[in-house]
Amino acid sequence: MPSLATRFGRNRAELRSSTPLANEAIKAFAPSIFAEEPHGSRSARYSYIPTSKVLDGLRGEGFEPFMVAQCRTRDETRKDFTKHLIRFRHATQIEAREETQEIILINSHDGTSSYQLLAGCFRFACANGLIVGEQTADIRVPHKGDVQGTVIEGAFRVLSDFERVADNIHGMKAITLDQGEQLALGRAALALRYDEDKAPIEPEQVIETRRRADRADDLWSVFNRVQESTIRGGQTGYSQDGKRRVRTREITGIDQGVKLNRALWVLAEEMRRLKAA
Repeated sequence: MPSLATRFGRNRAELRSSTPLANEAIKAFAPSIFAEEPHGSRSARYSYIPTSKVLDGLRGEGFEPFMVAQCRTRDETRKDFTKHLIRFRHATQIEAREETQEIILINSHDGTSSYQLLAGCFRFACANGLIVGEQTADIRVPHKGDVQGTVIEGAFRVLSDFERVADNIHGMKAITLDQGEQLALGRAALALRYDEDKAPIEPEQVIETRRRADRADDLWSVFNRVQESTIRGGQTGYSQDGKRRVRTREITGIDQGVKLNRALWVLAEEMRRLKAA
């Protein structure tokens, strides 16, 4: 029996498993993946290839789904067609380790998204789903032509880039940050997450250690603490007038999560380059 982790947010339902997800579980959480036709707003030029068909094609090439998410919508006509996300691991990446590389597939059947492929990394210690920030790992496939074949080809292109991603992670692990540098990273992350001077928490809270595995001062550990704090939220702070205690919110939207995740990765990479210079 797989170990399932379920999360519900205001804009998204999410399911992650320690073993590959079966279609029944995926459909229960992300029915738009199995839409049998496109949303009625799509024109005749829209080449409809259901995500479920692409999912089957990727499975046939050794890619297994471990996490799915679907945006929620107030428009009842779009709830079975809305944007969704699947995180895959290739057969070469499934073995147990501290972190594993993932391929992220985003799509919709209502015209709000083309097929998009991104490189990701899953860290087991904190169940963080990171997204690599480099644009070279961003592949977009419009809804026309041989969509399934092009997506599968794109997945292998992302897979071939994993060695470079692993080298970057290794480089982050080899760099130690002092307290001032850690706070600078936390302060920059807050600037990415909130409007100017509107963060309800302090940089010291962003770099706080939540578990023993994250106590190290290397850039990779600090980056993961910062990423978890800004994406997951749950920290206590104060409103702008300082009179009311508030709790930071989790990022639940797919687009907002991808954008912030990638920006944080770029931030960590810039810190790595500066420290290595």
